[in-house]
Amino acid sequence: MMSSRPSDMFQPGDLLNNTYRIEMLLGRGGTSDVYKARSEISGNLVAIKVLKHELSGNEDFTVLMAREENIREIRHDAVVRYSENHRTPDGHIYLLMDYVDGPGLDKKLKQGPMEAADLLIICRRVAEGLKAAHARNIVHRDLSPDNIILRDGDPAQAVIIDFGIAKDTKPGAETIVGNEFAGKYSYAAPEQMAGQTDARADVYALGALLLANFRGAAPSLGSNPMEVVENKQKALNTEGLPEPFQRLIQRMCDPNPDTRLGSAAEVLSFLDSLDDPQTPETAPLQEEATIIVPSVAPNPAERHDTKPTPTETNRSKTPLLAGLAGLVLVVAALGAYFSGALDSVLGPNYPQADPFTLIVEKPESGQTRAIGNMPSQDSSDALAALVEQADLTLAQGDISDTWGDDILAMVSPMMELQNWRLAVSNNQAKLSGVTTDPELAARLNALFKEGLPGGMTGRAEITYRLPVLPIAQVRGLVGGFEDCGPLRVTGGTSGGGFAPDDTVKITGTLAEPATRVQLFDNLRKIAGTREIALDTEVLNPALCVVETALPKAPTGDLEVAFQVGGDGSPNPSGRFFVGENPVIDVVIPATMTSGYLTVSILDVSGNVFHLLPNISRQDNAIANLRAGAAGPVPVRVAYSLADSAENGGLAFRVDDSTLGKSRILMLHSTEPLFAGLRPTSESAVGFAESLKENSIKDEGLILSLDSRILETALP
Repeated sequence: MMSSRPSDMFQPGDLLNNTYRIEMLLGRGGTSDVYKARSEISGNLVAIKVLKHELSGNEDFTVLMAREENIREIRHDAVVRYSENHRTPDGHIYLLMDYVDGPGLDKKLKQGPMEAADLLIICRRVAEGLKAAHARNIVHRDLSPDNIILRDGDPAQAVIIDFGIAKDTKPGAETIVGNEFAGKYSYAAPEQMAGQTDARADVYALGALLLANFRGAAPSLGSNPMEVVENKQKALNTEGLPEPFQRLIQRMCDPNPDTRLGSAAEVLSFLDSLDDPQTPETAPLQEEATIIVPSVAPNPAERHDTKPTPTETNRSKTPLLAGLAGLVLVVAALGAYFSGALDSVLGPNYPQADPFTLIVEKPESGQTRAIGNMPSQDSSDALAALVEQADLTLAQGDISDTWGDDILAMVSPMMELQNWRLAVSNNQAKLSGVTTDPELAARLNALFKEGLPGGMTGRAEITYRLPVLPIAQVRGLVGGFEDCGPLRVTGGTSGGGFAPDDTVKITGTLAEPATRVQLFDNLRKIAGTREIALDTEVLNPALCVVETALPKAPTGDLEVAFQVGGDGSPNPSGRFFVGENPVIDVVIPATMTSGYLTVSILDVSGNVFHLLPNISRQDNAIANLRAGAAGPVPVRVAYSLADSAENGGLAFRVDDSTLGKSRILMLHSTEPLFAGLRPTSESAVGFAESLKENSIKDEGLILSLDSRILETALP
């Protein structure tokens, strides 16, 4: 158990959104913290990932949080189940997910090596989860021991978690927070270093983490990106692994993605065939090349003290002099070569780079930067002049003669884009970029339509992205359709507007179905390809007359509980059919102990019935309604027909003359509202006029306004 700190976002005992009670902190990360909590409604345990407060306004991280929410579409026991994002009143964004009780593979890694038999079980289980994710075109991209938990410590109950809040939005980006190295290079596939990521990268990462847990230590690949890129091209060391575990890891972690097991389904098939004696052994892995440099100096151990005879001296003198002259020439040539004196003739002597790699990019918010190899000083200087940050190494490798010029020909036109990236390995390149200018996107795509320049192979993808849609523009349009109270605009993640992947969400009430259709059509004209979600409730004109006259007050904690009169069965939906008798209780929360409660129901026909207070029930003081009871207290405001006949009180029966939606209004105030008692029933228009007349007097008295819909329908 981790100890809480005063600086933590939440403390044990805190209650989120009146539902989730924090029990303990599970872990801290660079962008978010994870807590264990319990629902006070259902009693179920949940895990809550909370985005750090300073990142709540950062579009990159809120978009990733929203994307992680979309993983809830995957339904598999090996994939953690997500719920949805929420925002607390003070701005904290958190994501609900299942709580998985058990150790992570990172904890097992610290404890030491694991048995190959258990790791094979984990491999099958995680591959099944990846297969379900890949079927929905979701690639984890960040599999590592800390992202796999063994439920109850059982390898057969492994669960994949964390689909990516700490990842950059660019495909193939390192697992970083800002510019800080986060230590996940150990498990990334080689092609991820060049920005190429698909399901095969998850296969590699799974194999690499299984190998790490078998050895009890993560592989050490270097301290900087260039060392990692170089070491990633080599096969992982599988010496000493038992069969068939060794064959599995070799096939999953082949540095070449084209010869690697290509999907989670192939991993499962391979596991199924491991016990088959006809299954061929994998080919031996290619070993690293060894360069042997011969010595030109004589070996002192081969000298002899015996002097040659004069005849021998005469016979060998001429060849010896010739040999010495040749040796002098060789030594002089080597000296000239290594000193650079022959660079103008033979070219410079740069170290070998295999692969010959380069990454040049412009993040959406940041400086242009280049890191990697260049073949000449001139091309290196030219590239460094184009970017703001350069970490370039002169090298030679298996590249085309025009490589340096080709790089400059690709980088120069990209400078007009807001966000772009060039990843090169030898003569293979991937060029991608984003712009909000459609003409620029068309021009650049036309430039590379026939392929990349010179000896480069690969592709260029310049994407046109919608510009941010200002939220003020959306609010201005929506304001013209407010025929039943205010409409709220939400869903923007880029500060003052909607990014291209955002959903424009409108909530509130409308008077007519036709208004909803017109609102949607007008939003579509300005939203482009963005999704539009109209979470609007269509009431009726009579209800809306009152809706527009209601006082401006925050919602409180008052709730409504429905029952069916006669049998007393609960009806949480609030939907009643013809012939049924709605029974209504208003539940006063434990925290509400003073003030006054006013309850009215606006029915479909345009009438308002005042349930509390009214002529037959004038006392609406909360202290008296509680009658000394603590905790939540139900107050009955609409009775069953039998209770009404015996003890009085309002009762209703649904008939087929007025079907539709009625609204129950609950006002909590410091003093009684209105000048006196309202009649038991009145018209919606009369009630609305009374609300407007008393709005100034009652404005400072009303503490909260809650409502609930009661719907009547044919069976």
